[in-house]
Amino acid sequence: MSERVYLDWNATAPLRPQARVAMAAAMTVLGNPSSVHAEGRAARRIIEGAREQVAAAVGAEPRNIVFTSGGSEANALALSRNLEVGGKGCCDALIAFRLEHPSVRAGGDFSTHDRVDADRQGTVSLGHLGQRLAAACARGITQPQVALMAANNETGVVQPVREAAALVHAAGGLLHVDAVQAIGKIPVDINAMGADTVALSAHKLGGPMGVGALVMSRDLHFRGGSRLGGGQERGRRGGTENVIGIAGFGAAIAEATRDMAGEGARLAALRQRLERGLRGVWPQTVIFGEKAPRVPNTVQFAVAGINAQTALIALDLEGISVSSGSACSSGTVKFSEVVRGMGYEPSLAECAVRLSMGWTTTEAEIDRFLQAWRKVSQPLLKRREIAA
Repeated sequence: MSERVYLDWNATAPLRPQARVAMAAAMTVLGNPSSVHAEGRAARRIIEGAREQVAAAVGAEPRNIVFTSGGSEANALALSRNLEVGGKGCCDALIAFRLEHPSVRAGGDFSTHDRVDADRQGTVSLGHLGQRLAAACARGITQPQVALMAANNETGVVQPVREAAALVHAAGGLLHVDAVQAIGKIPVDINAMGADTVALSAHKLGGPMGVGALVMSRDLHFRGGSRLGGGQERGRRGGTENVIGIAGFGAAIAEATRDMAGEGARLAALRQRLERGLRGVWPQTVIFGEKAPRVPNTVQFAVAGINAQTALIALDLEGISVSSGSACSSGTVKFSEVVRGMGYEPSLAECAVRLSMGWTTTEAEIDRFLQAWRKVSQPLLKRREIAA
């Protein structure tokens, strides 16, 4: 088989050279970052240097960066009844959108939560959010927490975070933003967005797997300290820090946010080439969120009658790596929950395929995918038509 074509960057991106160098250097450092001796201080300097890099990338103060094991843990950590806000106490209810990542849909430590709808293009309904906030207030909820992702992990649709923040804050609540699929693709500034907390993941932007961050807009604290125990990360997330992973995270996020405009324009052109080619193969192709603002690297599409799981296997045999949705739920659902949340029928949601690109993706790779798609999709659709 010739060299494979990797078009599943939203699941994980290749390790950036800058991250690899930073991690290799960190591997030579001996010491627990909580130790006060010279070796411990050397490890601590690596962590604090990376903390400054992450903070600079999102417009935050370094002291308000909490390193975690990834984006899912950052989401779960933020969605907490124990998060105290400026002496006002803790959040007493959670409102989340139907198109969120599985780690947000799980609700953190809120036993139940309201879910807010999206429109056919995958954009959240601010009107519906306003209604849910008003209903919460009528029930005596004084400090709701709302979770909204900056860019959807499947469709790439960019959400109106700043407008949502205004509604949430007017109701006395907190806004948590999952920016895992946005950082490095579009500007992410915690203050400009109006977010109170933001979740990030290293391996989505070229850092190592197993490290992420919860970013806070100001000094927020967890009542009773970390649920994991230990005093690390200013008592907000216990456990010895992953020094090597954090070093790679810092280097990767600095590089990923260095030239977003130029790289974004290049990826947008590739996306246009891809979507034009998809319609050239099947004019009836549905491109989800096509009319909404999207991050430039992501396309989710479907052709009715071509099952996504079957197509993924066929494409894999042709040397093409794509996905059918969130990597965190792969193999556990028969259809895209995001597509269903946009109001499409389950039969079409079962056909949803996601392609995501990155800094090494080329026109030749897009053309090779289209060639493979034509080859594998025609017999799959014909077989479906015969069976019908």
